[in-house]
Amino acid sequence: MSKLTIRDVDLNGKKVLVRVDYNVPLDKSQNITDDTRIKESLPTIKYLLEKNCRIILCSHLGRPKGKVAPEFSLKPVAKRLSELLEQEIKFAPDCIGDEVKKLAGGLKPKEILLLENLRFHSEEEKNDEGFAKQLSELGEFFVQDAFGTVHRAHASTAGVNKFLPSAAGFLLEKEIKYLGDALENPARPFVAILG
Repeated sequence: MSKLTIRDVDLNGKKVLVRVDYNVPLDKSQNITDDTRIKESLPTIKYLLEKNCRIILCSHLGRPKGKVAPEFSLKPVAKRLSELLEQEIKFAPDCIGDEVKKLAGGLKPKEILLLENLRFHSEEEKNDEGFAKQLSELGEFFVQDAFGTVHRAHASTAGVNKFLPSAAGFLLEKEIKYLGDALENPARPFVAILG
């Protein structure tokens, strides 16, 4: 299962929009109780930092049903990501709009901007073309690294790549390889449980 990955394209100095899966569990005090999904995004982010990219991360968190809900804010994720990378993570108050464009446009090489929850907009889950276009205008290249959501036909997973050249990040590449190996050369005895 050969797919174009970030290793296959020249991303040096580019402004890169990355779809990550930061749908992490939070307790009642907005503390992250399991940061595995954040840690899984680090190899892709570190690679892009090495390439002097300006990085714009986008994700969803929970099911806010197309409305702004503070309990589903990605602010705690920005804080944890900052700790893991030992660098400042800029946080956008939304994922589209003039203020977000200005923040993304002002990024310097090796700076990271995390957008607010995509699902605060109902257009995300509707795969609205206008919403996908607005997201795509934030970057020059799109990296899909959200394996847990790649099967969904949402604006940030299926729509953005209509407007930007794109490739898989390292997490998506790893998961596709695991799946490919299981299908092409399964260890025997073999049992598959799909849901």
